Amino acid sequence: MKGRALIALVIAVMSVIGYFGATQVNPVTGEKQHIAISSQDERAMGLQEAPKMAQQFGGLDPDESAQKLVQSVGAEIQAKSDASRTGFKIDYYLLADKKTINAFALPGGPVFVTRALLDKLQSRGQLAGVLGHETGHVAGRHTAEQLAKQRLTQGIAGAAAVGTTDPNNPRSYANGALISGAAQLLNVKYTRDDEKEADRLGVRFMSEAGYDPNAMVGVMQILDQAAGGSPRGPDFLQTHPAPANRIPLIKQEIAREFPQGVPSGLQR
Repeated sequence: MKGRALIALVIAVMSVIGYFGATQVNPVTGEKQHIAISSQDERAMGLQEAPKMAQQFGGLDPDESAQKLVQSVGAEIQAKSDASRTGFKIDYYLLADKKTINAFALPGGPVFVTRALLDKLQSRGQLAGVLGHETGHVAGRHTAEQLAKQRLTQGIAGAAAVGTTDPNNPRSYANGALISGAAQLLNVKYTRDDEKEADRLGVRFMSEAGYDPNAMVGVMQILDQAAGGSPRGPDFLQTHPAPANRIPLIKQEIAREFPQGVPSGLQR
């Protein structure tokens, strides 16, 4: 037991040192982040995965006018907002999938929206809300941050499992499963926190690009309606908070950005 406890302690200490020893200041948020990979590696990771992810959603949409719409709104967000300070070249693409309502960002810049979602949107401003949110993931470096957090939680969970598992007691193996489950739930919380930050950054980016952030509320209403008004399973287990639950946060962020009210000249 003493030997296992010592090994567990070493694993835990190394995991903590590795996590807290790798820090970078985010140029957009100004916050210190625990990230273990460079922005170049992050970008390379996204570019490597982009063709595979696009293929899963039917490839690029052949409609040139719709493709240009997504690219032009995305370009406005990147050029006219603080998203320009990320250091990444963010590319925006429309995918051909007409059944799956989705949008996502890959590490370092590729951003995708499906045709199914685009067809649900009612204005250019709502598209800016979707792309602003996904740009928020890129600017927040959420994937790189998640990798570091997962390594930390997995390291500590592994250390705890080593320290509490007795090879001579089969019942003790259940401890490892319980600890692993707890680590997974913690990582789900981290993902949900990233979604909230992406909403906040999305409000900021689309506003700076000249779009009325209230359009993002409309996006959440569309997503909520498409989901049937309720999340699939308990809300706290969802990596994305239910759209209806995101609306109050978005409205709160809009009020913070525009305490005197949203200017009438912004495009919606």
